[in-house]
Parts: sequence; C-alpha cells; structure tokens
Amino acid sequence: MVLSVAMVAMLAETAAAQEAKIDPMTVVPDPATVATPKLDFAETPEDAADYDKYFYFHRDGTSFEEALADLRDCDGFARGLSSGYRYQEAPYPYTYTAAGVAGGLIANAMMSAIFGSAEKRRLRRVNMRRCMGYKDYARYGLQKDLWQEFNFEEGFSAEEEGKRQAMLAQQAKVASGPRPAAKELGL
Repeated sequence: MVLSVAMVAMLAETAAAQEAKIDPMTVVPDPATVATPKLDFAETPEDAADYDKYFYFHRDGTSFEEALADLRDCDGFARGLSSGYRYQEAPYPYTYTAAGVAGGLIANAMMSAIFGSAEKRRLRRVNMRRCMGYKDYARYGLQKDLWQEFNFEEGFSAEEEGKRQAMLAQQAKVASGPRPAAKELGL
C-alpha cells in the first residue's frame, strides 16, 4: 500500500516536470520583443558575389507567426543533412587488402575534413532557398557581417536550440516586416 502511494506521488511529480518543460520549437515570441536586425549597407562587388551564401527572405502580407512557422519548417528540412562524400571503391583489386582499407580510411577522413563541413553548409543554404522559394518568399542579398548577426551555419556541429530559435525569430521578423528596398535575387 505504501509502495503504491509512493509510486503515484512519483508519477505525479514526473508528469508535472514534463509539463514544466517548454519545447523551444513551439514557442512563438512576441514580435515586439524580437530585435530587428540591421539590413542597410553599401553594396560592394564582393558582397554581390557572396549573395548565394548570405541572404534573407521576405514575403508581403505575411504575419510574424506564419513566417516563423515557415522558417522552422524549412529549417527542419535543412537540418542534419549528410554530405555526398562517401567511400569510393577503387577500380582495382587492392581495395580489400589491409593497405587498401587503411588508404581508404585515411583518404575518406581527409575528404570529410576538407570538404565535408563546407558541403553541409552549402546543402543547408540550397535547401533553405528551395523551401522558402516554394513558399513564395523572395530572397535578398546581405553583407556577410550583417548576415552573421541573425543567421547560423552548420557544418559538423549543430547550433544550440535556444540560440537557433532566437535567430529564426529574427529572420521571421525580417521576412514579415516591411518590403526591402534591395533588389530581389530570385531562387
């Protein structure tokens, strides 16, 4: 009897603790509390050459909540992508020897270290552009230093969830804010 009362009390505590946890993916902050990032800058040819990497989205007539949901949706598709660089089998019989295996391990580790992180960042940008373009958002170029204030790049490591959601909220504020004066880039 005492054991069952203790179990009920423990289950009640566990349920209360579960309810107290807040999922940062579902919290919609008040747009008035979200800092508006700086978007104005004097464009240089170097900036324009990097617009495939550094950009932001905007769609007329979109609420903050809708923009945040769209960004979270597209971010979900762009998370945890794997690089296309994988083990490549050699076209000769040395592949299955000890030297072939060791050489393959070393070569693949080097390829991953050299190309892997950059490729994952590129794939994330491409997925975000396609997904947000599909949702009819326009894309605008931005200077790298300004972009880094409210965006993140993921290579081999993921951004901490609280920081990620704060940056997505800033992106949503821009996406739902006034129409940019800059030139639209297209997909």
